[in-house]
Amino acid sequence: MPHVDLGPARIHYTEHGDPSGPPVLLLAPGGMHSAAAWWSRSPWDPRARLDGLRVIAMDQRNAGSSTAPVRPGDGWHSHTEDQVALLDHLGLDEVDVVGMCIGGPYAVRLAHAGRVRRAVVFQPIGLDDNRHAFHAIFTAWATEVGAAQPQVSDETWAAYGHAMFGGDFMFGNSREDVAGLGVPVLLMPGTDLYHPAETSREFAQLAPRVEVFDHWREPARLDALHATILRFLSEPGSVG
Repeated sequence: MPHVDLGPARIHYTEHGDPSGPPVLLLAPGGMHSAAAWWSRSPWDPRARLDGLRVIAMDQRNAGSSTAPVRPGDGWHSHTEDQVALLDHLGLDEVDVVGMCIGGPYAVRLAHAGRVRRAVVFQPIGLDDNRHAFHAIFTAWATEVGAAQPQVSDETWAAYGHAMFGGDFMFGNSREDVAGLGVPVLLMPGTDLYHPAETSREFAQLAPRVEVFDHWREPARLDALHATILRFLSEPGSVG
């Protein structure tokens, strides 16, 4: 699996589709376990469906095959810096992005870094009387990663967890962040504990240039979903 070394961090990625096609970066579901393999759990796996495009699927730090030291001060910015560094490594100034779950906030942050033409966002995470669920996810992930990094203090783990899931709305994005998006967004709303319907509803109200595709998980809707995504990704976009 190809990788890019970012100091002590090693970020793994795979490429699919047409290497000469327009580039698309995938930001996978899975919470802190966000890695390319999680796309196989989705009803629509972009690694297999985006023919004619250069599809880049990355494992986030300390997820899948990617590794990184856990440091004081880590948070959402650490993951965005990895994503930007991967694009720099590949020589890509701007890409289209497909993000699901935690990939939704990642996509918004990367757009504000000026690296996104358009974004496809599936069921973004958000706060809706569910913070306990995200703390549980973080604790389970930290236990796994911490087994290989016993030097990391309890205080550092607690600060990292708070930085990731101590905020409101989409945790990694404020409402102002979404309202300030300068790129087109295709949104597939969430409907469950980790991907609240209210978060998607507010996202759709706030984002200046948004198209919503409802009931996207229904088997009878998957062909229309695929056609809609391909059409959206073929339209002109602008850097945010």
